[in-house]
Amino acid sequence: MSAPRRRLIRPAPVPIAIPDRIRQIQKLRERLEKERAALSRWQTKLKRSFNAVEKCQRKIARIERQLTHLEE
Repeated sequence: MSAPRRRLIRPAPVPIAIPDRIRQIQKLRERLEKERAALSRWQTKLKRSFNAVEKCQRKIARIERQLTHLEE
């Protein structure tokens, strides 16, 4: 005959100690600052790229207007 399964008795989870919690908060704040700095750098690059694209679009539109004017 098979024996009934034994139950594992595990100790209750120990709550995070206050110094550990403070250290965890500090780490998260540092990560947040790093991510914000990275986002700021990307936004700067994105703005620069967007302005370059707009400039190219304005040049193309101007050339197209000149072509249509000359072809008439």
